[in-house]
Amino acid sequence: MTTDLGTFTTRPLDPRADAALVHGWVTHPKAAFWLMGDAKLQDVEREYLAIAAHPHHDAFIGLHDGEPAFLMERYDPVEVELKGLYDAEPGDIGMHFLVAPADTPLHGFTLAVITTVLEALFADPSVRRVVVEPDVRNSAVHALNKAVGFEVLGEIAKPEKNALLSACTREQFATATGGNA
Repeated sequence: MTTDLGTFTTRPLDPRADAALVHGWVTHPKAAFWLMGDAKLQDVEREYLAIAAHPHHDAFIGLHDGEPAFLMERYDPVEVELKGLYDAEPGDIGMHFLVAPADTPLHGFTLAVITTVLEALFADPSVRRVVVEPDVRNSAVHALNKAVGFEVLGEIAKPEKNALLSACTREQFATATGGNA
């Protein structure tokens, strides 16, 4: 996706080659809701090796003008994260994203990132709806989710947090962003 801020793309995450980069992102204080603040480099590598080996979970590095700038995870919510916690619908896909800490924040950058992530997910014609489960206290991401078309389905209790289950259909995304998903 190309915007006024530049070009945003994704590539598969390489658990071994990208571990140090991702470790710096997930342990940064701004990533508190990622729940890996105390993780060691080996913990991050092990986590992303497990994701790479999982048949229903993938991780990607997001690039801004060719430079690593965000993390994206895609998962089958029937098998991972939300298994048994909500009424899944055919075509559901789960998503996590994390923007890398920046010395000089760019206005609109995170919105461009989440838009890129949703465009990547909706590029798969079998995806009808994206579901997310951010921490109920993460008001910044709730506002961002709303801006791209997510609708709150309700609060759910996960082992590690109370989450605000939200979903965004292809049509809601297109309406919210003025695009066509």
